[in-house]
Amino acid sequence: MTGGRLEGKVAIVTGAAMGLGAAIATLFAEEGAHVVLTDVATEAGEAVAAGLARPGLFVRHDVSSPEQWDAVGRAALERFGRIDVLVNNAGVLIPGSIEDADFADWRRIQAVNADGVFLGCQMAVRAMKASGGRSIVNIASVGSHSGEAYAAAYCASKGAVRSLTKSIAVHCQNQGYGIRCNSIHPGTIDTPMVWNARQTMGLPPASPGAGDPRQFAYAALYLASDEALLVNGAELLVDAARTVTPPSPRAS
Repeated sequence: MTGGRLEGKVAIVTGAAMGLGAAIATLFAEEGAHVVLTDVATEAGEAVAAGLARPGLFVRHDVSSPEQWDAVGRAALERFGRIDVLVNNAGVLIPGSIEDADFADWRRIQAVNADGVFLGCQMAVRAMKASGGRSIVNIASVGSHSGEAYAAAYCASKGAVRSLTKSIAVHCQNQGYGIRCNSIHPGTIDTPMVWNARQTMGLPPASPGAGDPRQFAYAALYLASDEALLVNGAELLVDAARTVTPPSPRAS
């Protein structure tokens, strides 16, 4: 039984084979959306698509490829006739401070996390602008606000997403397209990407204080839905007050 907050909408969710992307795709389908799931992990992505509450579609997709973005847009339109929501969730995290980060890793992270979001937004705006009333949700990171010493390239890529989101929001508003573009800035999420990064740094897989992906998926649901029609160019922090610096305690 669907909740209906996205009833009749068609949503594309990248990086949907696992973690936050899978949680978003699953929740969107429960709320009435037809979901196009994309990822480079074909077997896992197809499994998530097969378990959705209503029929969806999986497309193997490298988000750094302009040609593959065009193919995803065509597949969504051919299967469902429209695109109402895009969630740019696909991302990679390769640990490295400014002193020890590898340039090849920097380029890989920017290609997926920044270029992929740019290409997705470009495809979506072109496809959505004729019909209006659409939503783009870009998954950034708390790292674009507070920084992470161990993740220089990752923080830089998410900073690009943060600024790009605002540029798109203003452009679409000025053009009268009826397309909203907002970003979500999660704290630590209990996902394979985080597990792998922690393992690379020699840390235990579980990250203290990490949130369940579904808790973050509800933020994407809100921004994708018509409940957020006046929310545009916003940054939604979902970080359990991580970016809030508490006042220093006074000595008694």
